[in-house]
Amino acid sequence: MNYIGNFIRKYRGDMSLRDFAEKCGISHTHLDSIEKGIDPRTGKPVSVTVETLKKIANAMGMTINDLLIQSGDVKIEDLQFDNANIVDIPSNTVKIPVLGIVKAGIPIEAQQDIIDYVEIPKDWTKGGKEYYGLKISGDSMYPKYDNDDIVIFLKTNEVISGKDCAVMVNGFDATFKKVLFQNDSIILQPYNSNYQVQMFNKEQIEQLPVKIIGIAKEKRTKL
Repeated sequence: MNYIGNFIRKYRGDMSLRDFAEKCGISHTHLDSIEKGIDPRTGKPVSVTVETLKKIANAMGMTINDLLIQSGDVKIEDLQFDNANIVDIPSNTVKIPVLGIVKAGIPIEAQQDIIDYVEIPKDWTKGGKEYYGLKISGDSMYPKYDNDDIVIFLKTNEVISGKDCAVMVNGFDATFKKVLFQNDSIILQPYNSNYQVQMFNKEQIEQLPVKIIGIAKEKRTKL
């Protein structure tokens, strides 16, 4: 079974073959043969060098061993290479998914489709911390956040007043606001004064429910 090829195809998602091949530093034709598992010139299983595996793994923000383990293939130490010494260089970054779009205005249904991947420092993940990205749509958080910004969130249900948070409402609607607490109520405050503040009392918080799903860590703005 073509474990690595299937894993790469699933990983790149909507990213084009050419774009991901360029990111890896290999030709798109070679990447295509790796994904399909067949060398079109010979009709036989494709041969992948250690160097190519390293390039693909680096583009994914992981080691060769991680690539092989996550794809379901054998571990690197189980492979046999003639006249080759394997040097697996650790990466200082990891890739996290950008999970669709969150509207910085009226809550909309959160999309779970992965639309991109971004790199974050590996140090951020110490202690088992998890992160994800969301693409911002709308201007209710302007001027601090712009439309199309990608915001990196620390995955947490922790309640901290005064933080910019991704919030789930009704169990499936996601919005992005500054979260404030007043007595037993949650206030979702936009930075743009043209938008209204939303307030949920204790009963609404429990029944809807209203739930914090992430705290903004960093924003990525494309020029």
